[in-house]
Amino acid sequence: MAQIRQFPDKNGQSSRRDWQKYLLAALTLAAGCLISAGVAMAAQAGGSQEQVRYLPAAYIFTFLFLMLGPFKIIGPFVHITKGADAALSHRIALLATLFASITLLVSAFVGELILAKYGIPLPILALAAGIILFLVALQSTLKQFAPLTSGDEMGAPPPPDLKTALTPLAFPTIVTPYGIGALVVFLALSPGLQGQLTIGAIVLVIMLLNLIVMWAARYIGSVLGIALAILGAVIGIIQIALGLNIINNSLTALGLL
Repeated sequence: MAQIRQFPDKNGQSSRRDWQKYLLAALTLAAGCLISAGVAMAAQAGGSQEQVRYLPAAYIFTFLFLMLGPFKIIGPFVHITKGADAALSHRIALLATLFASITLLVSAFVGELILAKYGIPLPILALAAGIILFLVALQSTLKQFAPLTSGDEMGAPPPPDLKTALTPLAFPTIVTPYGIGALVVFLALSPGLQGQLTIGAIVLVIMLLNLIVMWAARYIGSVLGIALAILGAVIGIIQIALGLNIINNSLTALGLL
């Protein structure tokens, strides 16, 4: 009987190791793609205003992945669902993904109406998104150098329930203000219906990646957590650079530089 009881534990440990390997490989591949796309974007950053209006899919994916992707979600999701069983954690992740997708859809529609009604120039909207992205990324990066706080000082998370799927998980953790701004700008710059559908497909892929990462969050061990923390630090630096790049391009388009 003792040998029979050991089989589930071994199988469970093997399944957990498989999840960790697959997830680490996927996120490492995604980080490599982001860095490669970032190099390509840097090569195109000094182009004219006509080139700025041409936004390749890789450019859009990189921006939206950094602003809406899973790297910033794992820590808050684990904190929010602490003490919840697997079924409740999965439901919270699914509802948060649905809420985030609906929020992005409504925000994109409202943003298009505001741009059309009030005539807000795209460089102004892009400048606002760039400033928010820069400040948030800078704060997150500097927070890594802050003194560690004890569990008592941080406070215990509230009991997990389905309400947390809407806030603070869907908004503002998954759907960030600068992510909404970037989405509205990209849609406004898209050449037509085909371009808008491409952006919608990119957002859908990112939301599915977020859902998969949240579902696999409980299988992430300490080693993978360290690797993700390192990748998160790299992503934070890239976000700061992207925020400054957006600000620079916006000021250039406004004729201030």
